[in-house]
Amino acid sequence: MGKKGLLERLQEGVVIGDGGFVMGLEKRGYVNSATWTPEATVEHPEAVRQMHREFLRAGSDVMQAFTYNGSDDKLALREGSVAKAVSCQEISEAGCRLAREVADEGDALVAGSVSQCLSYSEGKGKAAVQAQIRRLLDVFVKNGVDFILCEMFFHVEELEWAIQEAKQTGLVVAATIAIGELGDLHGVLPGPCAVRMARAGADVVGLNCMFDPDMTMKTMRTMKVALEAEGLRPFLMTQPNGFHCPASGTGGYLACPEFPYAMETRQVTRIDAQKYAREAYDLGVRYIGGCCGFEAYHIRSIAEELAKERGRLPAASDKHLPWGEGLRNYYRPYLRARAGRQYWENLVPSSGRLLPPTHTVDPNFTLRF
Repeated sequence: MGKKGLLERLQEGVVIGDGGFVMGLEKRGYVNSATWTPEATVEHPEAVRQMHREFLRAGSDVMQAFTYNGSDDKLALREGSVAKAVSCQEISEAGCRLAREVADEGDALVAGSVSQCLSYSEGKGKAAVQAQIRRLLDVFVKNGVDFILCEMFFHVEELEWAIQEAKQTGLVVAATIAIGELGDLHGVLPGPCAVRMARAGADVVGLNCMFDPDMTMKTMRTMKVALEAEGLRPFLMTQPNGFHCPASGTGGYLACPEFPYAMETRQVTRIDAQKYAREAYDLGVRYIGGCCGFEAYHIRSIAEELAKERGRLPAASDKHLPWGEGLRNYYRPYLRARAGRQYWENLVPSSGRLLPPTHTVDPNFTLRF
């Protein structure tokens, strides 16, 4: 008997996504931070495989093939022998194989991901954008991914084009747009964005990256209201980034002066991840994951928070209990006193720095794509 598909799983309960591959692998020394391209699938497959396994063990139900920014136009930004020697197709096929290998070690699905193209920002039009996307989709279909994820789009128009092209594969299509409460870079507000995504054919509609869990949930509420007002009922999905970035306009975490090399000071905690998971679930979101900055331990926290709804804890919780309950066995009494939800849920974490700025963003930053 085959695995249940994405829509069947969403109908029955919650699906937990994975976390941030491209930033996670950059921190580990496998991704170039100037281009954020995924040639590690060919250069360092063991590193990509290991990240998949960490997310699977943490409770992820989806292994997202590491193909982000893997289009020909993005790969062309790389200089030197790698750009010449490794093609978009090779990278994407390797990403699919690695994701499937690990997914089959558990009961996980494989998602093939397409994202925004330089062709759109260069004004080359719908046909050029869809041609770029089609080349990736052909690889995904050939390699038998379980569904398509259109993610990290900054303009709902381009996302509509991607959804329309993805629907031609006959596969389930999930779509997430990288916006906050101000809407996309053409000024289309979140509600209309959600409606347009659903009408373009997306089976799952949501948000990813750019903004932290707080802004993501605020924006998701607006999107849900707009969808319901139009009688549209796609499944809802959220995959925020893992960094606190309030008051950041349309730039999200990119507007933080710490991006990309000092974002650790803004890192959400595993407790933040649990609170986010509960808020998302209570809102009706059923595909709950993370994006840049979400590590395996954040995904484990989501899985622990939703263990009752899922009927199980992840394998990575074997040596860990939710909400610090394991501290009840600690040999120091002052740490035993920190066991339990009440302590951790009410904690306001410190940065450990003297007089740190709280809402700093780059005053000269303007997001353009």
